[in-house]
Amino acid sequence: MSKLILLHTSHHLTPIHRRVLNAAVLTPLSKPLLTPFSLSGLRLQCLRSSFSPPLSLRSLSARAFDSSSSSSSSTKEEELKQIDGESGPQGKVNSESVNTGTPDKDYPTGEFQFQKMSSWKSFVVKLRMLIALPWERVKKGSVLTMKLRGQVSDQLKSRFSSGLSLPQICENLVKAAYDPRISGVYLQIESLNCGWGKVEEIRRHILDFKKSGKFILAYVPACGEKEYYLASACQEIYAPPSAYFSLFGLTVQASFVRGVLENVGIEPQVERIGKYKSAGDQLARKTMSEENCEMLTALLDNIYGNWLDVISSTRGKKREDIENFINEGVYQVDKFKEEGWITNIHYDDEVISLLKERLGVQKEKVLPMVDYRKYSKVRQSTVGLSGSKDKIAIIRASGSISRVRGSFSLPGSGIIGEQFIEKIRSVRESKKYKAAIIRIDSPGGDALASDLMWREIRLLAASKPVIASMSDVAASGGYYMAMAADTIVAENLTLTGSIGVVTGKFNLGKLYEKIGFNKEIISRGKYAELLAAEQRSFRPEEAELFAKSAQNAYKQFRDKAAFSRSMTVCW
Repeated sequence: MSKLILLHTSHHLTPIHRRVLNAAVLTPLSKPLLTPFSLSGLRLQCLRSSFSPPLSLRSLSARAFDSSSSSSSSTKEEELKQIDGESGPQGKVNSESVNTGTPDKDYPTGEFQFQKMSSWKSFVVKLRMLIALPWERVKKGSVLTMKLRGQVSDQLKSRFSSGLSLPQICENLVKAAYDPRISGVYLQIESLNCGWGKVEEIRRHILDFKKSGKFILAYVPACGEKEYYLASACQEIYAPPSAYFSLFGLTVQASFVRGVLENVGIEPQVERIGKYKSAGDQLARKTMSEENCEMLTALLDNIYGNWLDVISSTRGKKREDIENFINEGVYQVDKFKEEGWITNIHYDDEVISLLKERLGVQKEKVLPMVDYRKYSKVRQSTVGLSGSKDKIAIIRASGSISRVRGSFSLPGSGIIGEQFIEKIRSVRESKKYKAAIIRIDSPGGDALASDLMWREIRLLAASKPVIASMSDVAASGGYYMAMAADTIVAENLTLTGSIGVVTGKFNLGKLYEKIGFNKEIISRGKYAELLAAEQRSFRPEEAELFAKSAQNAYKQFRDKAAFSRSMTVCW
């Protein structure tokens, strides 16, 4: 059976207006400013604001929906997490623009400004901490420790969930900047399993934390490009003598299984619409196409060039010197110290001793520390960061897109369209939500589900300001969702765009012959066997109909993208 799929192919990104985030949502409120969702420093796409009139959203706090498939429509209110206040650090401003309906001056700069509390507010915060709940109590002078390792989810995590949560990592750094009980942060960074968008966002929050004047150190026992990208934002970097450094450059890969399928008697019949839509190439081709090569090369050059620029700026070296060092294939830790890439070579216990000395803790005493998981339980209001009764809904959508939950789908395994739509409708119908943010981390998926969600987001945007915020990837079906919002924002290294369609079926005829299997079909209707006859290739009229169907889906996607972005269709 065939299904129409919108999948990420990561090619040329839709023109993006590079401005700071917190556009329609984060206007200044009672100081200090914080947001629970890390939307800082993002690349901004300004949509034609044809849906809702400008709305001042001062003094708004936010509530978050996790829109993974683990959500239940009967418990959607339980998924709302109270977040007090607004956040953060924002990106650079660029004067280039697409067709927008809002002047530049209407958008705040969004630059994170750390502001010290007044004496009265400081007194109130200290009083709150005296009467804080047991799990919110932190010893004065504590060091916040976070182990950044493995997968980083864009979803909020419950207290019983394992793994790292991007919203909680960023929120912890913001809270620690204002928490008088926290003296500094100690990051242990190892192999990360996430995209560059999340890495960029965490790095920005590290830089913003430094504005508080507190220290932040990094310890890197295993370090590649992503790990060093994060560590370079810290004031000091330490590594053990036996650390694994693999700063050898970046690669992109594409695998092809057409030859394998042919050997077992399977013929993939793939219909691909879009010059750079390479999602079906893995099945249909044996080698990389020129367009796919062009696309991957552009992405690699962009990411690697950004890495070189950031590291050269951070280390105070020329870009050419950084690139030459990488090309030397250095792996010795002492060489990294000699060249100024790390502060010193120390084991973890030696770094702890350095922290004791810095904080005036006696050697025989235990350094007061609070870990990531415990500190995540501290509410923003406890450290003096509060909002108001008005709410911003944050609806998180992560994973591949399906219209309904499959029989074997695991909770949290992707975006289930019908559940996502229920959340959108509840936000639209609720009077307490003054705006919404759709947080997207998806490579795409089912075309029908994407279109149905697009419609619901568009209806929401007709009554309330809506911002689509992109994480690691918001491509194909993920971009389809985003383009219904008033405003789209993305990280500099977010993969997005991919306006195209891939669909197809497998011809299993030769495989059936090899294994002695036979299938016969009795049908009525000229095209009744279009998707039922997997034991043969398409007949000419079937192939024509199949291609027209895919072209029709592509035309809808393309035309809606042009309409949503106020662009013309050139072809």
